[in-house]
Amino acid sequence: MTTGQSKAAMRSLSDLANPHVDGLTPYETGRPVEDLLREMGWTDAASIVKLASNENALGPSPMAMEAMQRALSQSHRYPDGGAYALKAALSEHLQVAPDAILPCNGSNEAIELLGHAFLGPERGIVMGERAFVVYRLVADLMQAETRMAPMPAFTHDVEALLAAITPKTRLVFIANPNNPTGTQVTEEALVRLVEQVPDHVAVVIDEAYIELLPPDRQPDTLRFVREGRPVFLLRTFSKTYGLAALRLGYVVAPAEGIGLLNRVRQPFHVNAVAQAGAIAALRDEGFVEETRRTVREGLDFLEQAMQEMGLATVPSAVNFLLIETGRGREVFMALQREGVIVRPMNGYGLPDHIRVTVGTPAENRRFVDALRKVLAAGEAA
Repeated sequence: MTTGQSKAAMRSLSDLANPHVDGLTPYETGRPVEDLLREMGWTDAASIVKLASNENALGPSPMAMEAMQRALSQSHRYPDGGAYALKAALSEHLQVAPDAILPCNGSNEAIELLGHAFLGPERGIVMGERAFVVYRLVADLMQAETRMAPMPAFTHDVEALLAAITPKTRLVFIANPNNPTGTQVTEEALVRLVEQVPDHVAVVIDEAYIELLPPDRQPDTLRFVREGRPVFLLRTFSKTYGLAALRLGYVVAPAEGIGLLNRVRQPFHVNAVAQAGAIAALRDEGFVEETRRTVREGLDFLEQAMQEMGLATVPSAVNFLLIETGRGREVFMALQREGVIVRPMNGYGLPDHIRVTVGTPAENRRFVDALRKVLAAGEAA
């Protein structure tokens, strides 16, 4: 290009990019408190309640906080790229071999690694129509086909997932409990899915919320890994352990599957502070119990309040509630004007719903009061 060449004659970066990238849809995250402060011209962050991203209302595990503070003194060093100590701690905690575990930069990275390893043009995934949208976004990124299975009563239907499989299918995703509906399928249903998928398909069970369930309600999915089944389990430290900012999740799978994911990941993808915090968090059983109690009591309060307001909800097993308010995005916007951030559900094909995270008792009351005010005043109109 000559010095005098017009900028108008330059090719756009979109012209240079891979053709399919322009058609990809970015993920809509829960809105940050700081973002709303700027928009509204407010200065007091404490005046805003964020109940949008299914975070732990109690904050981080205290034991994890102490371990992370100690780890900060070594921030000039690269982390252990193989996460030896974290895998050893997880191995003891889960009773699986260390080579069946891969820590990741959040379980979102795990989904992307599965895409790199298994997906591409002429390949595809199957997922529930009201399941975590990132499964589809990663498939789109890999130019893979996505087939949606119906979810009667907002719950995964194993038979529908199996029926949606085609010769192209390589991965079937099932979130259990499911985000954004909060519903759970039984261990028996998971066994049927794993035993009946064709040989050309692997099953991905996303268990981001599994530790929020009482132990007697947690399905024994680790049995599939011990049996060498073609299964990938996805778990995270973001929810139950309150470490969402660290972006730390992990995959549990037969060693062959972990080996495939190791081939497509980047080096040093899990930072040292996160590794130290996670090891400590696994020992903080009291914090996990307190989290479960807070969630159960908060859910009971929210469900009762919604019933009194005449609003339909989807019975939830975990720390959020799907509520049919009508005109969900408008309700979401009106609640923001009251200093309460929830999640609109348009991206999940649920325009009449919002999703609210269980907060502290004070946060839950603040949400209920704000929702009553918004609906009574017709502010969502």
